[in-house]
Amino acid sequence: MTLAVDCGGGGIKANVLDAAGTAHAAPVRVPTPYPLPPTLLVDTVAEIAADLPPADRLTLGMPGMVRHGVVVHTPHYVTRSGPRSRVVPELVTAWSSFDVRAALSARLGLPALVLNDAEVHGAGVISSSGVELVLTLGTGLGSALFDGGRLAPHLEWSRAPVRRSTTYDAYVGEPERRRLGLWSRRVVTVVEGLRPVFWWDRLYLGGGNARRITPSALERLGDDVVVVPNSAALVGGARAWDLLAD
Repeated sequence: MTLAVDCGGGGIKANVLDAAGTAHAAPVRVPTPYPLPPTLLVDTVAEIAADLPPADRLTLGMPGMVRHGVVVHTPHYVTRSGPRSRVVPELVTAWSSFDVRAALSARLGLPALVLNDAEVHGAGVISSSGVELVLTLGTGLGSALFDGGRLAPHLEWSRAPVRRSTTYDAYVGEPERRRLGLWSRRVVTVVEGLRPVFWWDRLYLGGGNARRITPSALERLGDDVVVVPNSAALVGGARAWDLLAD
């Protein structure tokens, strides 16, 4: 049984699933608390776990660069009140090189796996055949690349400029979706711009905003692009131990 936790910029959701990815309770979701030092994230996960059935292991996906369970960089949790608010230097220091995996394992008494949230999402949807790219559309833009089911090193290219002074995160993130009436066109622009870079066999579009892409935009994207449900973020928590554990 796996306690799967999906940490986003706006909310943290979790559930307990068996090895087949079947949920054994109703999912629990709480707003992401801010400001959010690492200890508060650990406390929040422990509180959520107390309301769910017992588990044998834990998978946590979070935004940013995570290597072997240790945070290199996280974009939202270093801010005063959430995405695109002021960065707090003390939080940058607190999160840098913080071993989330060790802290969660010690607190909950469970073996833990901590990855980038898009990587966990990908574990829930990939077929493990060919080159598969996963893009998650939510607060910002997340990504994970797989080849034959093997995870490639994570790249935070969502923070690269898609045009002058605008990153991919800002270009298709939640604030722009709320502001624009033609947000789906931006998703098409991103996908078509990345196609000659990755030459994927299949591209999965997930995250909370994937369902908001218009039918006409989806038709333009082609048969090699598939929209997947956001529930994959929790299903991936169970599958990740077979696919991604280091």
